[in-house]
Amino acid sequence: MKQQGAHPEDTEGTPDASSRPDSDTARPDADAARPDTAQRDVAHIDEVEGDEPLLPARVHRPSDLMRLVGGVLAVVVLLAIAAFAHGTTSGLEQDINKGTGQAPDLLIKIAGLASSIAILLVPVAFAIERLIKRDGLRIADGVLAAVLAHGVTLATDLWVARAAPGSIQDALTQPSPGDIHALTDPVHGYLAPVIAYMTAVGMSRRPRWRAVLWVVLLLDAFSMLVTGYTTPFSITLTVLIGWTVAYGTLYAVGSPNVRPTGRTLMAGLRTVGFRPVTASREEAPDAAESGDRGRRYFVTLEDGPPLDVTVVDREQQAQGFFYRAWRNLALRGFATRRSLQSLRQALEQEALLAYAAIAAGANAPKLIATSELGPDAVMLVYEHTGGRTLDSLADEEITDDLLHGTWHQVKALQSRRIAHRRLVGDAILVDGSGTVILTDLRGGEIAAGDLLLRMDVSQLLVTLGLRVGAQRAVASALSVLGPDAVADCLPMLQPIALSRSTRATLRKLARERAEREREAVLEASRHSRPARADDSDDGGTVTLDKAGKKAVRAEQRAEKRAIDEALDEAREEDLLSQIRHEVLRIRPQAPVEPARLERVRPRTLISLIAGAIGAYFLLTQLTHIEFGPLIANAEWGWVAAAVLFSAASYVAAAMALLGFVPERVPFPRTVAAQVAGSFVKIVAPAAVGGVALNTRFLQRAGVRPGLAVASVGASQLFGLGCHILMLLAFGYLTGTEKTPSLSPSRTVIGGLLTVAVLVLVVTSVPFLRKFVVTRVRSLFAGVVPRMLDVLQRPQKLITGIGGMLLLTACFVMCLDASIRAFGDDSTSVSIASVAVVFLAGNALGSAAPTPGGVGAVEATLTVGLIAVGLPKEVAAPAVLLFRLLTLWLPVLPGWLAFNHLTRKAAL
Repeated sequence: MKQQGAHPEDTEGTPDASSRPDSDTARPDADAARPDTAQRDVAHIDEVEGDEPLLPARVHRPSDLMRLVGGVLAVVVLLAIAAFAHGTTSGLEQDINKGTGQAPDLLIKIAGLASSIAILLVPVAFAIERLIKRDGLRIADGVLAAVLAHGVTLATDLWVARAAPGSIQDALTQPSPGDIHALTDPVHGYLAPVIAYMTAVGMSRRPRWRAVLWVVLLLDAFSMLVTGYTTPFSITLTVLIGWTVAYGTLYAVGSPNVRPTGRTLMAGLRTVGFRPVTASREEAPDAAESGDRGRRYFVTLEDGPPLDVTVVDREQQAQGFFYRAWRNLALRGFATRRSLQSLRQALEQEALLAYAAIAAGANAPKLIATSELGPDAVMLVYEHTGGRTLDSLADEEITDDLLHGTWHQVKALQSRRIAHRRLVGDAILVDGSGTVILTDLRGGEIAAGDLLLRMDVSQLLVTLGLRVGAQRAVASALSVLGPDAVADCLPMLQPIALSRSTRATLRKLARERAEREREAVLEASRHSRPARADDSDDGGTVTLDKAGKKAVRAEQRAEKRAIDEALDEAREEDLLSQIRHEVLRIRPQAPVEPARLERVRPRTLISLIAGAIGAYFLLTQLTHIEFGPLIANAEWGWVAAAVLFSAASYVAAAMALLGFVPERVPFPRTVAAQVAGSFVKIVAPAAVGGVALNTRFLQRAGVRPGLAVASVGASQLFGLGCHILMLLAFGYLTGTEKTPSLSPSRTVIGGLLTVAVLVLVVTSVPFLRKFVVTRVRSLFAGVVPRMLDVLQRPQKLITGIGGMLLLTACFVMCLDASIRAFGDDSTSVSIASVAVVFLAGNALGSAAPTPGGVGAVEATLTVGLIAVGLPKEVAAPAVLLFRLLTLWLPVLPGWLAFNHLTRKAAL
């Protein structure tokens, strides 16, 4: 179909859709592409072929979000300075008042009159100018921002007057010159909306209006300060609120989309001397990291060969901003590139790389023109190259000559110290004659260092290895670059040095390999497992003698041997390992230790975040507690008992895990892993963090990934069953303690009915049912075969179940000891009641999304203990002590254990 610009309402319903021609097909000559003479200047001069999608009317810019975050942080810093640096704020106000007190009265009156008039006229004048130019959307955005800013100023004034600390009030207000019994406004109710309005309508992009605005603001601030109606901190806070609200409004509702359409492109080509006929929009590549490469068009001309045109605008350039910002934070400077460039910088860099690549002797698209397409877009015009990308070629079409040609192009770039930075399949073009052309040079770098050049080699090795295998990829590189250059790239052969799309492909292949290994193990287990059903006589059990037990153990060893052999046959090396082995065959002494590319490791970042979250929650829990009376009234013998029960819980947790792991795993290291889990659950909910940590620990201990997940799933499944059974049993005992009948309490009945209703709701709603089934299936996949292995070792099963019961008993006794530490005989409750309260609180803590169930567990335990008859004065400190011993105090030992196990490669 043919489409005028990018708007479907202008589309003509013609069936002939054209696409970009490859070099394998005949290029359209000028006569064939030229329309009829009578209609040339009317019908075809602005036609854009292809289904160009309609551009959204509004876009959410990452730059607006970053400015919003920056404004909020600035407001927080300003209020913190006002709250804690009272002496500095007072001295600053005194200095300003002393300096402005010498200003002439005439100047003060003129400045006040001019600013009060201009601050109303400037927004109105700018609105009239925008309406004349039919830009009413910006005016609407400005009005909305002004209204929101006015609301924020009113809320801030109310907060400062009624709830803010005295130091903040002193910094933002002072006695009014007109009435010494009244205070000035903390935030100016008219100035902040004006700032928000002018920022939202985009006045900063127009130098003249921006200059007028700053003059008006300075005059108003000067007059207000001199007359004593404001303070420096009040003026600063007003400006920050207006600025922050404006960018928050722009990000929330979106900014008007000013991206150029195809018609704008055609007009821009005419301004640089071309006579375009049609333009065909090309499909964007699938790679997520290439979203900032710009839109590409195939353009036919009236009097010349076709063109390839790239259009880059601010919105498309900002795509992937946060990913690039994270890469810049996590990786060292030489391994990254700027997260966001100006359009002028992007244009100059791509043009420079295009000229440098051709000068180096490489085959690259020839840049013949550049131009701006308004204030927010640029275009780069190339000669049409044709051809197909490496990704679109069939495997049999990738010959050795093509591989050698690709390496020759890279060698030409590296001879002039040019790094491509993105040698993936869609950046390698092959024309009809088999000539390799390197495209997408926009992210490259000239005068590149050795590390960047080696990263290019490693990236291309993986790109070609994904298509033709490691052996052919390495062989072609060795024949062109030589053994030394290829061997030097091995330290860069790591996932973090590769492109985003390549890493995604490697992860997908890893999942497929793991699935094949799992299928091979399951198949071997099914074929080698003997059928023992025939050994029973009429359903009865057969007592095995010594010889029979030996035969069973021999069968189990044979089964394990068959599974190991099947796993060895199914195990496949990943592509990076295959490439390393191929290179090491030629250079056995080549360095293989990965280079340090990370500036901040994820483990370090997780530790910092966990420490900050833990400190925050701990402080919020402890700020309202008076420790003096608690320490004076505590029974320290019971406190010591609670500490012992808390420490014993980690031994019980290790038993509960190892009971479902038939493989041999060191018990002391398992206990250390459970201690490390007390640190991990501060970062994530207990039900998530504990599963992930135990799975990782078992894998590092030598248990195969699938079996490790199955063991943890089996432990979780049995733990869930034991938890429910104990909750019902203790709840039943609690309900019959004070009644002669054996009927359960109303609380237990209510709880059962609630659970039943929740189950019915989940099973009846398709979305919830699918969500639960997916999560449960992924968690307990392979649990049944794993349980069959465990059942063959009764001592393991006894250890696991006993560990679960012991774990619950340790926590119940710890809570009971905490209660006895602050109570007496008259305030004691039964163990069954304490067990019910703990089991209910633990269940809620596992379901709560907060780290460690903070907040939900404390509330449930406190309310539960009060409900079973414990006074509030005893319940609150008892719960606090229990949570300190089981959650907060183990954080430091857990952090030490986590780091120790990580250094020992056990996590």
